Amino acid sequence: MICNRFDKICTCDESEARVKATIENISEHASLEDMPSLSSRALTFSNSCILIADARQPGYPIVFANPAFCRMSGYVPEEVLGKDFLFLQSSEDEQAAWTALRNALANGDDIHTVLRNCRKDGSLFWSDLSIASVTDDAGKLTHFVAMQSDATEQKRHEERLAFQATHDALTELPNRKLLKQHLREAMLQTEIARHIVALLIVDIDHFKLINNSIDHDGADLLLQSVAERLRTCVKAGDILSRHGADEFGIVLRDLDTSSDVAESCEKISRAIALPFVIKGQTLHVTCSIGIALYPQDGSDAAMLLKYADTALSRAKELGRNNSQFFSNEMTERALERVKLENELRLAISKNQLQLHYQPLVDLQTGQVTSLEALSRWRHPELGTVPPTRFIAVAEECGLIAEIGDWVLRTACRDMQTWKDNGIADVRVAINVSPTQFRDPLLADKVDAALTGSGISPSRLCLEITENVLMQDTPSSEATLARLKALGVDLVLDDFGTGFSSLSYLKRFSFDKVKIDRAFVQDVVTNTDDSAISKAIILMAHSLGIRVVAEGVETEAQCDFLRGNMCDEIQGFLFSEALGPTEIETFLREGHRLPDHLLRMQKPPRTLLLVDDEVNIVASLKRLLRPDNYHVLTANSGQEGLDLLTRNDVDVIVSDQRMPGMTGVEFLSQAKVLYPDTIRIVLSGYTELQSVTDAVNEGAIYKFLTKPWDDTQLRGHVEEAFRRKEMADENMRLNLEVRTANFELATANRRLERVLTQQQQQIKRDEVSLDVVREALQHVPAPVIGLDEDEVIAFVNSAAQLLFKDGPGVLGCDAEAVMPGILSAIHQVNDGEKCSIELNGLMYQVISHNMGRGSQSRGKLMTLTRE
Repeated sequence: MICNRFDKICTCDESEARVKATIENISEHASLEDMPSLSSRALTFSNSCILIADARQPGYPIVFANPAFCRMSGYVPEEVLGKDFLFLQSSEDEQAAWTALRNALANGDDIHTVLRNCRKDGSLFWSDLSIASVTDDAGKLTHFVAMQSDATEQKRHEERLAFQATHDALTELPNRKLLKQHLREAMLQTEIARHIVALLIVDIDHFKLINNSIDHDGADLLLQSVAERLRTCVKAGDILSRHGADEFGIVLRDLDTSSDVAESCEKISRAIALPFVIKGQTLHVTCSIGIALYPQDGSDAAMLLKYADTALSRAKELGRNNSQFFSNEMTERALERVKLENELRLAISKNQLQLHYQPLVDLQTGQVTSLEALSRWRHPELGTVPPTRFIAVAEECGLIAEIGDWVLRTACRDMQTWKDNGIADVRVAINVSPTQFRDPLLADKVDAALTGSGISPSRLCLEITENVLMQDTPSSEATLARLKALGVDLVLDDFGTGFSSLSYLKRFSFDKVKIDRAFVQDVVTNTDDSAISKAIILMAHSLGIRVVAEGVETEAQCDFLRGNMCDEIQGFLFSEALGPTEIETFLREGHRLPDHLLRMQKPPRTLLLVDDEVNIVASLKRLLRPDNYHVLTANSGQEGLDLLTRNDVDVIVSDQRMPGMTGVEFLSQAKVLYPDTIRIVLSGYTELQSVTDAVNEGAIYKFLTKPWDDTQLRGHVEEAFRRKEMADENMRLNLEVRTANFELATANRRLERVLTQQQQQIKRDEVSLDVVREALQHVPAPVIGLDEDEVIAFVNSAAQLLFKDGPGVLGCDAEAVMPGILSAIHQVNDGEKCSIELNGLMYQVISHNMGRGSQSRGKLMTLTRE
């Protein structure tokens, strides 16, 4: 007999609910047919979708589905019973939700989740699902009870709210907040691509007067029409937004000069000046535009927005219907640029350019894996001109290709010198500019540089930024294929700063990706940067691609990267860029990364004590000294956060009541930035609500009170370290598994390349074979091919005439068709003549054995009349 009880448990705000199902008195052989009729009818006629599955069988087959479930899913009961409990699963889109669900079922745990399912007709819907486990009297899991409802409308509502938070309701354009975010992204990408980003603020002139001349609906229609006109003025990748009543913001990307910005402004002004017809009324509108440029005018998004607004005000002061750059010093800067360009043209011939090399180091072995060649300009008057300044000039004036060719030749020459001096295994990476990459002779130049220096192609890496690939994908693919065929390594540089990175990893055969320094710089303090870095590493490793992080300057950054399985790092933490002689000495001395920075190393137990009372910190330090912890101390939450950025901390013990930042606030930030730490509050002051919230959110592991018991406190700290070490051990095992998976993915990637090459070779062989067959068909003399079993496999047109009166000869034994021919050719050497009689006529036969220059087998015979 089965007795059911359902209790609905709501949270305090009643925003969430789950159903707890308990099925009691289930005997070992109990089935749903044993349910009391009242309980059965309640389940059957419930408006909630209910499923019951047998937890004792593989796949948890469904043993009951009520009509509400069948109506929602589109299945009839006979189609549902016996199916896998999760048969409605649509895809792996919600991988985390499905993984959590499967884990809960495997562990017999209750779970509530929202995920996407698929109806019988293929339509998708969101399901709000609660699952409860059922045990028998002995506590053994027997069934799962699921209650679910259609949450599709709720999901759509959430998506609408998310869209409304970042977009203007009237025009559906991004709002100022989202524009600022896109502007930051464009600035980050431009730091690498060395283009200009322009921020334009477009204001509709005299909009208030226009608004007064038409009604509110008409003004809205005008703004929507203006938005449509502006959409036609921006290219793919640019950002258009609406700031306020009559202002629009535009981010123009990948511009080469300020002249390009001026042309875009002219295009916008002409588009807005065309007449608008609003509700039967013709309106003539003009606009004013304020312009700020990055990197010339500002270093952050807020500054550019401010300067663009300032420029807009100036445009209005000058009478409106015009555009103004923020800076009036463009002429002065242009003159300086011309001077720098002229000096740069002489730099190569005067040997003012030099190559320095910055080493990349392996986080697993600690050894140098390769060097990146970096250009330096030593000007006799200007001193050291930074690459960020002269590379941009070189690209604008067309010198970048010449400089790139010089870098290629010089790097190969330096590698040859190191090889002659006994350092033969060094690998060098050079950067390929967009102009170089578009050069159809790039592969030939690389091949010539390698051949001329005697350097193996495997010692050269070519770093290519993704913005280069975005310009012409088919051509890019062909160029990369030619470079890869030479045997050089390909590296995707500045990964993550573009918009199509994921497709590049799958489409092109890159050996490494480099995480851009923009993400590495704040990787230990910015959750977005850390999440992006983790995702890049996981994604690349899943494809068998190694990952390099550039711009690593602190041990904290290195700790994060090694903990997340990054393969190599590059930056001042290990070494700055060195000249050819200095780097040779560096390599000869065998410099390597310290052991404590390598992957899978066990660091010392590190404890951070935070309390604003110095005597308390001193007392705790004395108390815990016998336990051999590496103890760090801070007297405020901010000091504690600073120490966390520079040290790998295991356990944190913090006071609660501190000036500036409470212990709960400090530990909450520590939880976000350093989630692996174990966090304890030790305080004589208790603010119940904040502490309770922190505990519930997982920010605090334990709350201990002052005054403390020495023995108990030491025990709690020791327990915290054991908990941390258990988590570290799990992480270590996870890293080992990920390492093995990465090695497997790498092997699969190599195998895929080999198979692709073999398939291409087969296709080439097939084409060659067709060409040979066609050529032999047109030979006037009879030509006959025999396979290794001396069966006729080929006859050309002339040979077919010899057998025109008989059946087809292909596939026939040669001796049966041409009696005596085999004994005749076996009596002479390969290539010598012999005679046979065929159809009453005498023929000379020359036979050649196949396979000397190919993998062919058999004989090829030519016949001529005697």
